Amino acid sequence: MRRFFTSLTKKPLLAVLVILGITVLAGISVVSSFKMETNLDEYMPKTHPAFVYSEEANQRFMIKDSILIAVEHPESVYNPGTLGKLIAIEEALHEIEGLSSSRIQSIHTGDNIIGTENGLDISRFYTDAPLTQEEADEIGATVSANTMVAGRMVSKDSRTALLAVELPDSGFSNDLYNEIMRTAEQFAGPEKIHVAGRPIVEGTLAKLGPKDMSRTAPLVILVITIVLLLVLKRISRTIITLFVVLASTVWAFGLMTAFGIPLYSVSIMIPVMLIANGVAYAIHFYNQVDFFTRENPLSSRREIAGNAIFHIGKPALFAALTTVAGFLSLATSQVYPVKYFGLFTAFGVAISWLLTMVLVPSGIILLGNGKALISKHQNNKTPEVFFGARFADAVSAHKGLVYGLTGLLMALSLWGLSRVWINTSFLENFEKSSAIVQTDAFVNKNFGGTSSVNIILDSDEYDAFKQPEALALMDEMQSSIMGLDKVGDSLSLTTYLKRMHFAMNAEDPAFDKIPESSDMIAQYLLLYEMSGDADNLWKVVDSDFKGANMVIQLKSDDSRSIEGVIAMAKEYYDDFAEMGITINFAGSGYKSLIFSNLILKGQISSLGLSVLIVFVLVSFMLQSLVLGGIATIPVLITIMINFGLMGILNIPLTISTALISSIAVGIGVDYAIHFITHYRERLNEKGDEPEAARFSMSHTGRAVLQNAVIVISGFMVMVFSVFPPNRQIGLLVSLNMLSAFIATISIMFLVLRKSSFLLKDRK
Repeated sequence: MRRFFTSLTKKPLLAVLVILGITVLAGISVVSSFKMETNLDEYMPKTHPAFVYSEEANQRFMIKDSILIAVEHPESVYNPGTLGKLIAIEEALHEIEGLSSSRIQSIHTGDNIIGTENGLDISRFYTDAPLTQEEADEIGATVSANTMVAGRMVSKDSRTALLAVELPDSGFSNDLYNEIMRTAEQFAGPEKIHVAGRPIVEGTLAKLGPKDMSRTAPLVILVITIVLLLVLKRISRTIITLFVVLASTVWAFGLMTAFGIPLYSVSIMIPVMLIANGVAYAIHFYNQVDFFTRENPLSSRREIAGNAIFHIGKPALFAALTTVAGFLSLATSQVYPVKYFGLFTAFGVAISWLLTMVLVPSGIILLGNGKALISKHQNNKTPEVFFGARFADAVSAHKGLVYGLTGLLMALSLWGLSRVWINTSFLENFEKSSAIVQTDAFVNKNFGGTSSVNIILDSDEYDAFKQPEALALMDEMQSSIMGLDKVGDSLSLTTYLKRMHFAMNAEDPAFDKIPESSDMIAQYLLLYEMSGDADNLWKVVDSDFKGANMVIQLKSDDSRSIEGVIAMAKEYYDDFAEMGITINFAGSGYKSLIFSNLILKGQISSLGLSVLIVFVLVSFMLQSLVLGGIATIPVLITIMINFGLMGILNIPLTISTALISSIAVGIGVDYAIHFITHYRERLNEKGDEPEAARFSMSHTGRAVLQNAVIVISGFMVMVFSVFPPNRQIGLLVSLNMLSAFIATISIMFLVLRKSSFLLKDRK
C-alpha cells in the first residue's frame, strides 16, 4: 500500500487536478439533478405486506390525503361574502393543474340529509352564493342543525369553514404546493386563510429544509475552518483537509444523483459523517508528520510524506474498512432513506480515506509543511507530550475511579434507554412557534384533526355490512376510539346510517342509532345511492358491502397517538372474528406507524450487525480477538450514552436520531484502531509498557482530541438551526464525539494496558 500511494504522489499536481476535475463534475451533477423527497410513501418498500394491503384499500375506498383549507372570519362565516368566497376558492383550486378533477368537500359541496313527508331528502346546503344576510342566516341554521356537518365542516363557533381538497392521483409536488399557497393568499381578507394537512407539512419541509441546510452548512464549515487553523496551525493543511471532506461529500451525492436516488431529509447526515471521518484521517496523518519532523528536522518532503503513509496508511485503512462495513450494515434496512444513507455514506467514507491518502501527501510534496500560524517546537519535549504522559499516569493511578464512573454512567444510560420512544411525526421537524405548526394547531382545535388512520373491516359474505349486529359492533368500536385522547372525529358507514335513521324519525334522539332491521338499512342505503353523492358512500363501504372503511381523524400525527387507535381497534378483533369479519389498517397514519416500527427493527439489527462486523474485522486486521473486543469498547459506550441521553431528554427515535448512533461505530472504532496500533508498535519497539502507554496517549491521544474538538465545534453550530431535529443532530453528534474520545483515553486505555502482555513480541 505504501508503494501504491507513494507512486501516486510522484506526480502530485496531476493527482490534484484529476481529483479537482472529478469533484467539479460531480458538483454539477448534484446541482442540476437536485431533488428533495418528503413523501413518506416513497420512504417505504412497496412490497411490504402492510403497504400492499394499504394500497389495495386506497384503491377500494378512494383513500387519499387531503389538503385542508380553513377560512376564518372575525365573526361568522355565515355571511354572503364568505359563503361566496368558499365557492370562489373551490373554482380557483380546480383551475390549478392537477386539481381539476379533485374532490373538494365543504358546506357548499356537502350533502344535507333530512327527512321529509315524502321520505329522505339529500341536497346541498347551498348551490349559489347568498345575496342577502337573511339567506346566509338560513344556510347557517341548516348547517348547525345537521350534526353530521356542524363541527366537521364548520367550527362550533361558526367562525371557520373548512375545505378538504383530495390529492390528485399524480400525488403532491413542490409546484402544486406553491400554487395552492398562492391561491390561498389571494383570498385573504377580511378572512384569514389557513392551509394545513399532511401534504402541506411535507411541502413546507421540502421548501424550508434546503434553505436551512444552505444557511447552517456554511456556518459549520466556517467554524470548522477556524478551529482547523487553530489546531493544524497551517493554512495549507486546513485547505486540504476541508477539500477532502467536502469533495467526498460531493462525490457521494454525485453518485446518488447518477443512480437517480433523491435526497431525503436524513441526507443531511451524510456530510456530518463524512466530515467527522475525513477530519479524523487528516488529523492522524498530520500528527504523524509533526512527530516525524520533530525527530528528523532535515528530512525531505517526500521522506516526510512516505513516513506518514507508512505509519498511518495501515491503521487508517483498517479504520476506513470497519467504518464502511458498519455503514453497509444499514443496507439491510427496509426503509429507503436508511438504506441509501448507509450505502452512500460508506462510499463517501471510502472516498474520504482515498483522498486523504492522495491529497495530503501531495500537498506536503507540493507545499511543504506550510507557514505555521503559531510557532512550533523543534524537539520532542512539547507541552502536549508532557501533558499526555502525565494524563496517562493519572488515569492509570485512578483505575477504581474510572471503572466506577463508567459503571455509573452505563447504569444511567440503561435507565434512559428504557425511556426511548419512536416518533415519525413530520410536525416535530418544526418549532412549536412556527407558522406551519400554529396553522396545524388551529385546524386541530376547530376541527377533527389533520392526521388520519383508516380501519378496514372485511368479510367473505355479501351484504355483511347491511347486518345490524355487525354495524352495531362497528358503532361501539367507533365510540370507544372517539373516547381516546387526540382523536377528534370519525366517519364510517354507521355515521351515515345513524344520520338517516335520525332524520327519518323526526330527529328524535331515541333514533340516533343503528336501525334494528337489515331491510330498513338496505332501504336507507338505496335511497342515499339514488339521492345523494354515491361517491361519499363508496368511500366508507364497497359495492358488495363485504368491506367497510372507518376513518379516524387525530389531532396529532405522533406515533403514540396513532398506536393508541390501533390498539383500541385490536381489542375488537375477537368480537368481529365471531362474525367472520377481520380488521386491518390503512392510510398514511397507519403507514407512519409501520414506518416507525421498521426504523426500530432496522436500527437494532443494523447496530448489532455493525458492532459484530467491527469486532470481526478489527480482530482479523490486528490478528487478535482480544484487541477486537477492546476496540469495540468506545463503540458500545458511545452507543449506550447516545440512546441513554435521548431517553433522559425525551428525544424520540426518528430517522435522523436513529442514524446518529452510526457515528458512534465509525468514530469510536477509528479512535480505538489508531490508539491500539500506535500503542502496540511502541510497545514492541521499546519493550517498555509504561513508556508505550505515555507515548500513545501523548501521540495518538492528541490527534483524537484535536479531531473531537474540531467536529464538536463545527456541529454545535447546528443548535442554531430553525429545525429541532437539526439541533438534536448537532447536540448528539457532539456528544458522540466527546463520548468516543473520553472512552478511548480512559476505560479502553486501562483495558489495553491490562492486556499488554498479550501484545508483546507481535510484529
